[in-house]
Amino acid sequence: MRRWPGLVTGGQRLHRHTDCLAALTARGEDPQAYAGYLAAFAHGMPPHGGFAIGLERWTSRLTGAANIRQTTLFPRDLHRLTP
Repeated sequence: MRRWPGLVTGGQRLHRHTDCLAALTARGEDPQAYAGYLAAFAHGMPPHGGFAIGLERWTSRLTGAANIRQTTLFPRDLHRLTP
């Protein structure tokens, strides 16, 4: 029997600027490389979490794609942050 990854996510993103900086530093990343993303968090960001199913996640499962980025119009990862 093939086990499928979950279709639904249920995590909470980091929303405190200091937590974001700490997470980047812990991974050995340079926060300056994420300055554009972190700018909004410096001014305050509401907590956000959820129980959501995305179109890409559903399409990925239906097509049997090896990676969800194959079914995403503008996939983003550490090496591609803009379309």
